[in-house]
Amino acid sequence: MGQHYDYLIVGAGLYGSAFARMALDAGRTCLVLEKRGHTAGNLYTEEVEGIQVHRYGAHIFHTNNERVWEYVNRFARFNRYTNSPLANYKGEIYNLPFNMNTFHAMWGVTTPAEAQKELERQRAAAFVPEPRNLEQQAINLVGPDIYEKLVKGYTEKQWGRPCAELPAFIIRRLPVRFTYDNNYFNADYQGIPVGGYTAMVERMLEGAELRLGTDYLAGREAWNALADRVIYTGPIDAYFGYRLGALAYRSVRFETEVLDLPDYQGNAVVNYTDAETPYTRIIEHKHFEFGTQPKTVISREYSAEWALGDEPYYPVNDAVNNALYGRYRALAAEEKVVFGGRLGEYRYYDMDKVLEAALQKWEELE
Repeated sequence: MGQHYDYLIVGAGLYGSAFARMALDAGRTCLVLEKRGHTAGNLYTEEVEGIQVHRYGAHIFHTNNERVWEYVNRFARFNRYTNSPLANYKGEIYNLPFNMNTFHAMWGVTTPAEAQKELERQRAAAFVPEPRNLEQQAINLVGPDIYEKLVKGYTEKQWGRPCAELPAFIIRRLPVRFTYDNNYFNADYQGIPVGGYTAMVERMLEGAELRLGTDYLAGREAWNALADRVIYTGPIDAYFGYRLGALAYRSVRFETEVLDLPDYQGNAVVNYTDAETPYTRIIEHKHFEFGTQPKTVISREYSAEWALGDEPYYPVNDAVNNALYGRYRALAAEEKVVFGGRLGEYRYYDMDKVLEAALQKWEELE
């Protein structure tokens, strides 16, 4: 531990790796610590049967920010993958997001005017002026047919409780399109890095000193002494030893298997929106890169309650947890540490927003 660094970066996920790259490009020295045995955080991909498997769930890069798109293309060549998930409700197949293909399959309508008329009829019949829960809010937005088949079961599995017990603010809007367009994100730029996200992140980290399998919090004082500034991307409550209590998350459990057939479901992402199917969706990884391998790899995703020791995925940004995070932020303001990323800022981030935040933080500091 003799060398001194300009930056100590805790976490080799997208935020930490992008910040390290910017620092290195500016001639700064960086030490990157990662608790896991691999880089790339939840973006981590590994090759199985010639297929890049997204070990922590599907990640599709999409953005309208040209600067971010140009930046990320420095480290990978992106393919033309367009996210067009399907919904399976008890064997009935619907396109997502809700669009004319969805409405035709559900109601038999063929024109935008017919779809709008039916949607408005259903919304008006069940409208609640001041929705008190997610169920009422969702029906206000899309009516009972779409709610019952494509929202209710999936959402209840995600959150582990009935929609009637969930707050209305969780669903502020549901995208509805009156075109035959299955492009989920509808972004200017979209794709998957050819060869996987791990290779992309490793290119970002070239030139940094990297230590995997290293728990920064177990030796914080010694690590801090090695650098002028610390960038911390782990859980903010863990940094403070959970002294104010643990922030709530939803977690995800994966069952991944190799199948001896060339194609399992014909699409990368299929959501299972009925309540009886225990998993929320199945990912078939080869479709992200248009694979033609003789075998295929699928992952079933199960939403789960989170407890200390589990992997935190989705912050529960309700009033109670946001207030608790505010108290941790007040503590963080007293530290000579930058808290960044999904866990450090206790917020859900799309990948392009992670990069935007890292770029902005670098510019603020330098």
